Amino acid sequence: MHHRRIDGLMSRRVVSVHRDTPFKDVVRALSESRVAAVPVVDDGEHVLGVVSEADLLRKTTDRAEPAGLPAVPDPEAWERAKAEGVRAEELMSAPAVCARPGWTFVEAARLMEVQGVRRLVVVDGDDRVVGVVSRGDLLKVFLRADEDIRQEIEQDVLPGTLRLDPASISVGVHDGQVEIGGSLPFKGMLPVLEHMCGAVDGVISVSTHLAYTVKDPRKEGSSS
Repeated sequence: MHHRRIDGLMSRRVVSVHRDTPFKDVVRALSESRVAAVPVVDDGEHVLGVVSEADLLRKTTDRAEPAGLPAVPDPEAWERAKAEGVRAEELMSAPAVCARPGWTFVEAARLMEVQGVRRLVVVDGDDRVVGVVSRGDLLKVFLRADEDIRQEIEQDVLPGTLRLDPASISVGVHDGQVEIGGSLPFKGMLPVLEHMCGAVDGVISVSTHLAYTVKDPRKEGSSS
């Protein structure tokens, strides 16, 4: 079983800004490119950080309300520093949360979840930007064709990983939902089968309708 790599899902058309790019030009880059964040790079295209819409909107957090009341909530010192920034390197969040092109979409999704970010900058071995992968890019895995999912289960998961005879198992896939029928050597294999099929890229759910040659091999062995 091979998970899809992010170099096959990421966007290679990356809009970036340099460390000395003025605030207004950063806003313009986001607007014209219709993206929510851009990586900040040095002269060698090495990633330094990321400027997002959230970073730029901090410009308004320390503004007084029209009635003269202080901004609520009161920003932290680092937020005030960003709010006062006028160049990309003063506005960016650093270090950037990055991924490598060879990572699987599962690894990328886990990092996004842990770091609480919506996208990852993809960098090569020299930390140069080669792409950007977003949550939306990762979700494209679930658009995988049903026939591709079925073939992977029948050709890789059943005979290769589980050592099962594909002739004893029927596999149906509809809109990413997998239905397994047939028979297993013993019932204890069911959780493993469900787990392995559920881990195939594009699978949304797994349901089984199986018979078992031996329900519990331990009891079977003790009675002989």
